[in-house]
Amino acid sequence: MKKTKIVATIGPSSDSIDVIKSLIQEGVNVFRLNFSHGTHEYHKSTIDKIKEASNSLGIRVGVLQDICGPKIRVGALNEPFELKAGDRLNVLKDSIIGRKNGEIYELSINQPQILSLIKEGEYIYLYDGTIRAKVVKCSADIIETIIENDGILSSNKGVNFPNTKLNIDVITQKDRDDMLWGAQNGVDFVAISFVQNANDIINAKAILREFGSNAKVFAKIEKFDAVENIDSIIEASDGIMVARGDLGIEVPYYKVPSIQKSIIKKANAANRPVITATQMMLTMAKSQSATRAEISDVANAVLDGTDAVMLSEESAVGINPVAVVKAMSATIIQSESIYPYGKFDEFEFDDETDMVASASSHLAQRIGADAIISITSSGSSAIKMARNRPTMPIIAVTHDEAIARSLTIVWSVTPSLVVSKNQLNLLLANTIKGLKDAGLINYESTYTLTAGYPAGKIGSTNYIRILRKDQIEYYLNEVK
Repeated sequence: MKKTKIVATIGPSSDSIDVIKSLIQEGVNVFRLNFSHGTHEYHKSTIDKIKEASNSLGIRVGVLQDICGPKIRVGALNEPFELKAGDRLNVLKDSIIGRKNGEIYELSINQPQILSLIKEGEYIYLYDGTIRAKVVKCSADIIETIIENDGILSSNKGVNFPNTKLNIDVITQKDRDDMLWGAQNGVDFVAISFVQNANDIINAKAILREFGSNAKVFAKIEKFDAVENIDSIIEASDGIMVARGDLGIEVPYYKVPSIQKSIIKKANAANRPVITATQMMLTMAKSQSATRAEISDVANAVLDGTDAVMLSEESAVGINPVAVVKAMSATIIQSESIYPYGKFDEFEFDDETDMVASASSHLAQRIGADAIISITSSGSSAIKMARNRPTMPIIAVTHDEAIARSLTIVWSVTPSLVVSKNQLNLLLANTIKGLKDAGLINYESTYTLTAGYPAGKIGSTNYIRILRKDQIEYYLNEVK
């Protein structure tokens, strides 16, 4: 069984129940809904299909809502601009239909208020980084630029300002509407786009709580400001997504691999699940096989310590989403065969739960346990267990279905649901019976188990024991 999780984006190529079932069977753990596309009705239909597929297979999966954020885009153009190096292009504050005015191309953007922040000498990247324009003159109403490379620009393409400090709201009104919808429909994770600092995450969490949602908030790292503020963003977030598409425009592309490795290491140390995303197997959107470089990209993300790898176009609009997931799963399993497991002494301990998680993982390694069982009310102890990267799987036992789904993104964790008990002995008996009935444990294997005393109290993990056949039989037959 692979330990690194797979996040797959749902789209026209993968939104049928049969395909969703196949994706789960091939290794998808979390499905991403991209709110840059689709209506609420479409996404509701998709969630219903995911639930139906998950229930029919008896395999728990999570749902990640990716909100689009303040994506800056070119406005409408009367026809595509065939830009050449040396052409002049003006960005106007007034809203216009883009046109060629004599020898000068003119267009507007969907967030004209940011034009006052742009300075001479800075760069504007058009069409998601494929066309570069240098700012040569700024006035109240017009930004004048010179195009530095050839390219064709069409309506509504993305615009980036990598040199400019943009003071804009990360959560738009559309995002608020989408987050309310997500709260009402029980999404498990919400990914916040274009995060700049920790306050963006704090505000997002406040909005979700206002809507009655306990969804885990992931910060998408795709802005240079976010890289600069990464430590405080990690602290404020429930998880991190390294979104390498826009990040590769905001920072020099050759820095992206080292930034990826640094962020993964920091997220691991802080007990925050981390997703590596964008163009991982993009060739397979149009081809039946990935390039060797793409396979190496997935493998290196696994070896870096990512909790999950993500598919976007490959699974949403690709020609064979199931084949992509199958190839990604095979790559993960092979890479994990050389993974540097057992990071027991690499991290500082913040509390007793950290210490118990490390001790239990170390103990499991020394006795050759087949799995680690973590009884958890909040999910925190299972996440801390995963940070140690033990060789054996982690079974997270909780009484809360929402917590169980929130752990679907965490490295090596298989969540399981049991009825909570206030007495530790009864809780252990319930746990062992539930896991035995689910086929997750057996008499022939050895396990380490962690729990909290008093039972059911959040943050109380302070108990470790070894389970072998005699102990399993005792809890199944003697404890009532």
